[in-house]
Amino acid sequence: MQSHINDSSSSPVSGNCFSIKIDSRVAGIRLDRFLSQFLQSVSRSRISSSVSDGLIKVEGEVQKNSYRLKGWETITGSIPVQPELNVVPEKVDFHVLFEDEFLLILSKPPGIVVHPGSGNYSGTLVNGLVYHCRSIEGVGGDRVRPGIVHRLDKDTSGIMVAAKTESVHGELAALFKNRQVQKWYIALVHGIMKKKSGRLVAPIGRHPVNRKKMAVLPEKGRHAATGWEVLGELEGKYSLLRLGIETGRTHQIRVHMAHLGHPVAGDQVYGGNRNNSTFSRQLLHAHRLVLQHPVTADILDHLAPLWQDFSIVLRELGWKGQGGIG
Repeated sequence: MQSHINDSSSSPVSGNCFSIKIDSRVAGIRLDRFLSQFLQSVSRSRISSSVSDGLIKVEGEVQKNSYRLKGWETITGSIPVQPELNVVPEKVDFHVLFEDEFLLILSKPPGIVVHPGSGNYSGTLVNGLVYHCRSIEGVGGDRVRPGIVHRLDKDTSGIMVAAKTESVHGELAALFKNRQVQKWYIALVHGIMKKKSGRLVAPIGRHPVNRKKMAVLPEKGRHAATGWEVLGELEGKYSLLRLGIETGRTHQIRVHMAHLGHPVAGDQVYGGNRNNSTFSRQLLHAHRLVLQHPVTADILDHLAPLWQDFSIVLRELGWKGQGGIG
């Protein structure tokens, strides 16, 4: 595809900022695809994230990556400068649940960022993965996120899978994209649920004002579905839940539970006016992962026991049972 720009109204990229006046010949082209052609030195993923973060506008309005250009519009914005990163092997405390020559299933501790970036350039899970298995470097064609096919928030603990070879990385990514991976979580939430189980279908998208947050957006959000069941009620003011997610939207469980009026305990972002200062982090744990091994075709079904900090909170709140959560 050739980019068509009205030269009399466009200005060159200055640093990481730009202003482009397009003509009618690019009408119908997706915003992210056009920008990837115009800004050929910038990766598609960086362009996509910049659009999603509201850093790029069309006629002064924030648009989605999928926005179709109409022509004779002005596109303005900036692409954050990405520092040169070299993943240094570092010993990081994660638990290996399963490993073979093709992939690794692990339990991530709370407080650990998955990959370098945004001020976290060391001590990440990726630093630990490279220390654990040097051959994982570069897997997936990404020097910053080698082997990674899905993520957990910094303060969400629990089970993850990482690829150790290029072909397996592609196969795992396809499984996640096609929703062929089953994922369950354990969460402590504020309040007593009115029902013992349920399912919420509510589209999620980038918050229209705070671009670092997500929100339920009935008109513009992407399909998101979460099911839950109550495992127990604690002190008459908390519910312990097992949740299954059918989709993998950013902050999905945290956003959905807050939308229901039962935010995750300790969630400083979506907790509203709840008193979360007594919890050291959001009490959300990726508990179980089920998928078909891309090479052997075996069904991998693994559980990650709760991390100690979560277990301690439950004991202090009077939780007596195990409920299959370890």
